[in-house]
Amino acid sequence: MFQIRHVKPCDYPAITEIYNHYVTETDISFEVSPLTVEQMARRIDEIASTYPYFICEIDGKVTGYCYAHPWKTRAAYAATLESTIYLHPAYLRQGLGRMLMQVLICHCREEGYDNLIACITYGNEASCALHEALGFKKASHFRHVGRKLGRMLDVVDYQIELQPNVSCYDL
Repeated sequence: MFQIRHVKPCDYPAITEIYNHYVTETDISFEVSPLTVEQMARRIDEIASTYPYFICEIDGKVTGYCYAHPWKTRAAYAATLESTIYLHPAYLRQGLGRMLMQVLICHCREEGYDNLIACITYGNEASCALHEALGFKKASHFRHVGRKLGRMLDVVDYQIELQPNVSCYDL
């Protein structure tokens, strides 16, 4: 059975496992050391207490997750959130990311947020294509702002304006 739902504490180990894959094996996350379940639980609890945090589950297995959190901390930015999405590597390119992000976008729109920003490692073509297909537009390109796996890395930001008159069914 397939479902997208709000995160629960029982999901924390699976989320940690998914995230740590990207930490240790890729330059997609700029984190360089794996997290413990306890560290991840604190992060999730802090975010999910105020902002949307969804998981995708297939036959009881967490296959991916996405959430939104403040883009910047100053008050004038309060209506703009940053989105984050990670999928289990075995479930890439199956449409799960699109479905997760559609739920997140709809939720943020319905909650009255104005914008979502996605910060993506330059060269992550799958993530860029996903965000473009969902209506995000490239807004910036920062060069050599990270160093991981012996390489200097660029970051691109994508933005979507969450016009309240757009139906979630149009996504």
